[in-house]
Amino acid sequence: MQVSAEPHVPLPVDLPVVAEQQAAVDLKTQIVRFVLSGGFSAIIDFGLYILLGIAGLPVAVAKSISFVAGTTTAYLINRRWTFQAEPSRKRFLAVVALYAVTFAVQVGINQILYVTLDDHWWRKPLAFVIAQGTATVINFVVQRAVIFKLR
Repeated sequence: MQVSAEPHVPLPVDLPVVAEQQAAVDLKTQIVRFVLSGGFSAIIDFGLYILLGIAGLPVAVAKSISFVAGTTTAYLINRRWTFQAEPSRKRFLAVVALYAVTFAVQVGINQILYVTLDDHWWRKPLAFVIAQGTATVINFVVQRAVIFKLR
């Protein structure tokens, strides 16, 4: 019995939605769907960020955990609904690399703004929105132009 030396990369998690054959959607529809799924994912991200902050976690740790939850939600929705792409290990690994970059960008911008802005009630939401907006633009452009073109 021979054992393979190659590591096994699992398939990404798939949403349990009935598969339908759909025509490719245009750019405007993709943008609208991306914004809607992003808005839903941002609610998860921000809600968890606030809850973890209330629980006493440091800002960077809370933002890191909430980012992972929000971006995982966004990927699952966008792959299936926005870009209508089949599961693919290559695409999944590309998304992991993209999310690593946007993780650093988003958590970094959030942390910089949080520590440099005056201590007002709007400091945390403003830092979150600017960091989220920057990461969202990067994600859409790279996902549309590269990742969901991969097979």
